Amino acid sequence: MSEPQSDTLTLRDAFRKADFSGKLALAFASWFYTGLMPWAPGTFGTLMAVPLILALNHLGEFYEGLALLLLVPTAIWASSLCERHLGRSDPPEVVIDEVAGFLLTFFLLPLSWLTLCLGFFLFRFFDIAKPFPIGWLEKRVRGGTGVVLDDLLAGVYANLSLRLLMLWIS
Repeated sequence: MSEPQSDTLTLRDAFRKADFSGKLALAFASWFYTGLMPWAPGTFGTLMAVPLILALNHLGEFYEGLALLLLVPTAIWASSLCERHLGRSDPPEVVIDEVAGFLLTFFLLPLSWLTLCLGFFLFRFFDIAKPFPIGWLEKRVRGGTGVVLDDLLAGVYANLSLRLLMLWIS
């Protein structure tokens, strides 16, 4: 594995200097370069998770759960490696945490265009507003775990809020 960079780098520079596993982590953590959007990379990363959510919903609950079980530790690994390669903590280019949190937003919920839109806004609200304990965790848990954990909790808040909204609407 190539030695992580100690100075701050752009994703493109870090990608050029990284070995294969570093390149893989950078590509995955940026959700295949969605994180390079010049503004609101987290929002774009969330939007680019929609095809995955639609596919998993079509496959069923087992595959939704399996995807989360595989995605979360992989996201933590990729986020940790990206922080080391980029020389920054929780870099905005890393959007795999948004993908994981957005997947959790719809876990074990029926999917429709209405729930997809509501879930998107709820997830982004909780991810940005960071109500307790999301903001508290973000400040205290470091590394890839901290990068991913606050978004997972935002996904839990969005999932529970979406369930309440669906009960209220029906």
